[in-house]
Amino acid sequence: MKKYLKLLASFVVFVFCVLCKRQNKTDLPKDAIQSETKEVTPLYGPNRLTPNSITRTIIQDRKGIIWVASWHGVFRYDGKLFTDMTSEVSSARFFSALEDSKGNLWFGSIGSGVYRYDGKYFQNFTTKDGLPNNEIVCIYEDKIGNIWFGVNGGASRYDGKSFRNYILNGDSIEEDTTGKSIPDFTRPPQEVNSIIEDHTGTFWFGTRGHTFVYDGQKFTTVTHDGQPFKNVRTIIEDEKGTIWLGGMDGLWRHNGTSFANIAQNFVGDIYEDQKGNVWTSSETTQGWVLSRYDEKSLSDRAPTPTEINPLEGKMLFGILEAADGSIWFGADDVYRYDGTTITDFKK
Repeated sequence: MKKYLKLLASFVVFVFCVLCKRQNKTDLPKDAIQSETKEVTPLYGPNRLTPNSITRTIIQDRKGIIWVASWHGVFRYDGKLFTDMTSEVSSARFFSALEDSKGNLWFGSIGSGVYRYDGKYFQNFTTKDGLPNNEIVCIYEDKIGNIWFGVNGGASRYDGKSFRNYILNGDSIEEDTTGKSIPDFTRPPQEVNSIIEDHTGTFWFGTRGHTFVYDGQKFTTVTHDGQPFKNVRTIIEDEKGTIWLGGMDGLWRHNGTSFANIAQNFVGDIYEDQKGNVWTSSETTQGWVLSRYDEKSLSDRAPTPTEINPLEGKMLFGILEAADGSIWFGADDVYRYDGTTITDFKK
């Protein structure tokens, strides 16, 4: 009898464990992928792990962790080590990154849509879920928590449940209610590079075609002296409410009434630091440079920047000021500038 009771107890424990495992599986988010990261190696040493490829976007989350979107994946840097977060998730090139107001991280890829990371699981959104295209160039969160995606051929707004899409049609943007998608890897000139919402609630869209403002009802082309701004790669609003546009036609400033041309060189990225200085990555006759416009000089009609030529012959991409005041930027890898020296993590 005792032997029978022991066997019965063992059977009950076995069934309970099986049911628990099954329950855990059903609790996983739909389409979730748990990150299996590569082995973490020391930052300094012969086999250290870094992006080691073109780095398009760098952000720092509320916990102080730095995230790098690169052509070899998404990397996490905790101050000591780089960790490859997407080696088992996607082989796509990553262009864009955002931490939203809820603490979720979003990573935009070229060809595989966008991934949302909640700290444990990645969830993938593609055209099958409602995106108009799987090439995600930029990501932005508006004041009420909608997540916007600049994509190949248009833009998309995600309210947490569904996508609302806006398609570039020649020199205009029109909302699409048909659910059509745009083929991947065609890279038309209407690619949306930058989206922001300014302090008045107006949205700005920088594209490889025209630049637009959106009041929630209609899109209007942004012009100066009757000519549209074209091929704008980046738009920001600084703490004073000034709008900055950078692209093929150089660096422009909008004070709410009129535009002023600040620099004529091609501008790839614009960033305002904690002191109110404005940084740009741009191409000059001396090559690509980081330019810093000091806050005190920004009221001048033609402020003169301090130029730093960090990497001879290498194209520069996204800029970040970390919490410690250092400036991070992307190129063929990720780099850090402390005001004196540049740290090349590969070396």
